[in-house]
Amino acid sequence: MTTNEEAHRIAREKGVSGPLYRIVKLLAGLVFRVLCGFTATGKENVPKEGPVVIVPNHKSFWDPFFVAIVLRRPVHFMGKAEHFDGPMAPIFLRLGAFPVRRGESDAEALETSRAILRRGDALALFPEGTRVREEGLGVPKRGAARLAIEAGAPIVPATITGTEKRRWPLPRRVRLVFGTPVPVEGLQATPEDAAAAINEAWPQVTEEYARWRERPGAVAATAAALGLGALIVRRRRRH
Repeated sequence: MTTNEEAHRIAREKGVSGPLYRIVKLLAGLVFRVLCGFTATGKENVPKEGPVVIVPNHKSFWDPFFVAIVLRRPVHFMGKAEHFDGPMAPIFLRLGAFPVRRGESDAEALETSRAILRRGDALALFPEGTRVREEGLGVPKRGAARLAIEAGAPIVPATITGTEKRRWPLPRRVRLVFGTPVPVEGLQATPEDAAAAINEAWPQVTEEYARWRERPGAVAATAAALGLGALIVRRRRRH
């Protein structure tokens, strides 16, 4: 059994296992694209090297997987500490996950996040803090932005839609959009500057999420209009 201290040591000192990460990413990518109708855009907005903090919305356990499989560089995530109590802990750690104790200020998880960014890696943090199961999105917290400012890492907003809909055992018609990076140069790691940074990034997520949520209605309206147009044409031909 991997202790919390050991898990953080591995995450800070070793990071992902290159071969294992590539194999899992390849297999997961094939499965998700075929079974989930998964597509992603805006990947060019994620820097190819250097520290970066990606801030997606969070609807499902599957969200981290969708973010990770589309980027060429490895991505690290926080996962609730309970996931690291069993035999899968070493695999989770070598795939870029590390534990966080939810509901409290976890100094170990924060220090691991800083270590990941210091070595120039990518870190994805969900600003809502937990999965938002109800309609819409949650209110973002400042922690992700503060870590980004400390590390001088740009903040890249990411919008995930479709993972709130389940077709057992996977979501369906999942879309991922990486937004325009928010630079942090000139900002201080204060509550005020962190709030300003996340408040610049998060509207990209909320607007994109609302746009995709409205698409089914728009598609239905278009289909209805086309059907009405066809009906009118047929009636005119009869007369």
